[in-house]
Amino acid sequence: MPDHELTITRVFDAPRELVFAAWTDPDQLAAWLGPKGYTAPAVTLDPRPEGAWRACIRNEAGDDEHWMHGTYREISAPERLVFTFTWDTEGDMRGQTLVTIDFADLGGKTEMTFHQTGFPSAAERDGHHGGWSEAFDDLMLHLA
Repeated sequence: MPDHELTITRVFDAPRELVFAAWTDPDQLAAWLGPKGYTAPAVTLDPRPEGAWRACIRNEAGDDEHWMHGTYREISAPERLVFTFTWDTEGDMRGQTLVTIDFADLGGKTEMTFHQTGFPSAAERDGHHGGWSEAFDDLMLHLA
C-alpha cells in the first residue's frame, strides 16, 4: 500500500561516490547507522547482488540492542543500491521490507533518495522514518 511506503530525500555536500561508499563500506556504515543515541558496533557487508549484509545497533547504555539483516538485490555504483531489510528480533512479525536508494550527482553534491516499501502498517513506517532521519543526520556529519 502506498501509505505504507517511506521516501526521504536528502542533499549531501559530498560527491555521490563518497555517499555511495558510506553505504557499502562496513566501517563507514558503522560510523553513522542508527538513530540518535545508538551506535553500530557490528556491521558486515558483502555488497554484490545476492550478497548478504547484517548489522547491530545498540543504545549508549548498552541495554537495548537490535540486529538487522538483508540481501543486496542491485548494486549500480554510484547510482543505485537496492537491498532487503529484516529485523532479527525473535518473534518479530514485521517481515521484510525493500530499500531502494538512488544517488543523483548535483555537481559535487549528492541528492540521495531513500525509498523503503513493504511495511505492515503506517505506524511501522513512521517509526522507520524517525530512525532513518536521525541516522541521515549522522551521515551528513560523517561526510562533512
